[in-house]
This record gives sequence, structure tokens and C-alpha cells, in this order.
Amino acid sequence: KPNDVAVALSNQIKSGKTAHAYLFVGPRGTGKTTLARILAKALNCTDLKENGDPCDKCDHCLAIKNGSFYDLIEIDAASNRGIDDIRDLKEKIKLAPSSGKNKVYIIDEVHMLTPEAFNALLKTLEEPPKNVTFILCTTEAHKVPDTIKSRCQIFKIKRATLDQLINKLEAIVKNEDIEIDEHSIRQIAKAAHGGYRDAETILQQVAEGEVNVDSLISVIDRDTFVEITDLIIKKDAKLSLHIVQKLYEDGID
Repeated sequence: KPNDVAVALSNQIKSGKTAHAYLFVGPRGTGKTTLARILAKALNCTDLKENGDPCDKCDHCLAIKNGSFYDLIEIDAASNRGIDDIRDLKEKIKLAPSSGKNKVYIIDEVHMLTPEAFNALLKTLEEPPKNVTFILCTTEAHKVPDTIKSRCQIFKIKRATLDQLINKLEAIVKNEDIEIDEHSIRQIAKAAHGGYRDAETILQQVAEGEVNVDSLISVIDRDTFVEITDLIIKKDAKLSLHIVQKLYEDGID
């Protein structure tokens, strides 16, 4: 099944009816910033595909891919959260795109901005310059002021399913020629809890460290949840606490 967010954004690109500000909301490691970069490519691609996807081959796409595209500005709000940082952005935003069709600002972890910085950003979102797109990313949407949200198109990025993670890991394993069995791939996908980045990090540790997957990760399987729920219903405190103690010793949160 095609991803709803990807389909919606592709349709906007095809029709040329894109928004001037987006807010991508979702758990960490689910691809918000990656999606923002793909959207930045699509907004500047010189040879768009029929379905709205960027070609990934033109000069602009390649420049964004290798981080040398001047009209894509990425800001980490966790370390650039003050009003001076946003004022600096407001000054530079008046300049027209230097090489691309659109100037794109990606602000990661936008919820970390100070109230004063949010107010300054709001002024820019209220009167956005032509050919400028803002893509705000956050794991904590409730910390983003409603005034900011009201000026953005909001897209919720869901956790990856187990099958999606397995498919992604299998593609990496094939591409990188990593020797690992199907059971281990499934265990890594379970341990990632819906996060692509976590899944790739664990796979990298296993591949480079040549360690056993089970010794590296601790995964609570469905049976453990069922077992402890049954014990709680039966009011068996002793065995319930015994399971909790074992999980704690295994390093499981």
C-alpha cells in the first residue's frame, strides 16, 4: 500500500500546488528529515518524473544529495533555538534562490525554539517571500504553538511496520553484501520499534562487530506481554514481579 503522505506530497508537486510551510510530525527515526530532503529535491528538480518524484540525477538533485545545494538550508533548532538565529534567517530569506527554483528551509526539532524565536518565525510564515518553502520537523507536536501549526500543512509520519523494516533491512543487506540470516533480520526489525534509523544502526553494529543479534539486543516478544497480563488478571504478584525482575536483568526498559 502506497504511503499516504508520500502520495499527497507527490500530487501537490505534480499539480504545482505546494504549500509555503509544512510540519512533519512523528516519532524519532521514522524519516521526517529524509522526507523533507526528498521534498526539497522535488521542489528544485529540473527533470521531475511523471508521478511527482524527483529524478535524483539532475544537478540540483545531486547537489542536495551531497549537501552542496546553496538553496537548501538545514537548521537544527536544538542548537540554534534563539531569536538571533531566526532573525538571521529572516534577513537571508529575502535573497532570491541562488541556483534552484525554490529556497527550502528545513528546521529540525522545531519544538526546541524559544517563545521569542517562535514569534519571529511566525512573522515570516505570515508573509512568506516568493519561492521559499519551510519544512518544520518535530517529535513533539504539542510543544509547537497553535499559531505556527495553523500556517502549516501538517503531515503525520507513522512508525514503520515490521514488514517495512524487514524489507528495508533486506535491501541494505543485499546491497552491502552482509551475511546475516532471516531470523536475525526479523529480530533487528522488532527491536527497532518502528524506527528506520534504529534498525539501520543495530544492523551496522551486528555487521561491523560480528556479534550475535540476541546478545546485542533485548526484545520483549508478544508472549511476554500476554503472560504478564494474564498474571496481573490472576493477581499473581509474585510471578509478575519475577518477570519484571528478569526483564530488568536483561537490560530491557
